[in-house]
Amino acid sequence: MLITTCALLLNCESLGYDKGNKDQEAGLVARAGNSLLYKRDITGLVSPDLTSQDSAEVVAKFVENWIKEELLIQEAAGNIQLDLSDIERKVAKYRFILISHEYQKQKIEQELNREVSDQEIQEYYELNRDNFILKQNIVRGRYVKISQEAPKKSDVKRWIKSDRPQDIESLKSYCFQFADNYSVEDSTWLKFDDVIKNSPLNTIENKIQFLRRNRYVEESDSAYLYLFKINEYKISEEASPLEFVRNDIEKIIINKRKVALTKSLENDIYERAKENEDFEIYE
Repeated sequence: MLITTCALLLNCESLGYDKGNKDQEAGLVARAGNSLLYKRDITGLVSPDLTSQDSAEVVAKFVENWIKEELLIQEAAGNIQLDLSDIERKVAKYRFILISHEYQKQKIEQELNREVSDQEIQEYYELNRDNFILKQNIVRGRYVKISQEAPKKSDVKRWIKSDRPQDIESLKSYCFQFADNYSVEDSTWLKFDDVIKNSPLNTIENKIQFLRRNRYVEESDSAYLYLFKINEYKISEEASPLEFVRNDIEKIIINKRKVALTKSLENDIYERAKENEDFEIYE
């Protein structure tokens, strides 16, 4: 019933301004105790991209939540002693937080430099290397999972071990067509546990020993063939390679710039107000 009603509210012809009614009655949507919700209060609530049914559901949910909130407020007001001045202070503070946060966000988006150079990343990594200790084993190499019914398995075994550019291209093309899972970018560091997940290799008891002793591995089960060529590995508790944490460092640097911009914005506003005598401090 509520959704049907709200669907009508979204139709301007169905709930347009009635010159024969008072303004207070023309756009009335719902009542909760002594509180009234008008059509103007839900203007802009619904995205134009939504279907009529989805729009009706969004409005219905909003109206239902509004009723519950208003009833709770009225219940509380009638049953507990309220310090209205304290509530007003909290509301004012929350309003200030919302406004200032939105202003800071917009200013930061306008002024923030998101370009991070390789040199900045390298310098941050060198200065904070101890913060990038690995918590898991990682590997760099090639991994292919193919069906036992897949064609040219002998060629795949040859290509995965080869460093010839044409063999690497053949491997990539083959994997795109036939592999169920693969990673053939030699420069990419991967978490070892992610690579061997859902494979017979997942049962390895001593993974560090396995990495130290193997450079190429073939494993099979009834459905799949697993091929794994290890070019390089790093074990947990070692310093992470720069490339493995490059994206993390970039995010850290950008976040530090955001913090610096926020502080600079606050200081600039304060100093400008001080210069213009826009505030006073009384003893």
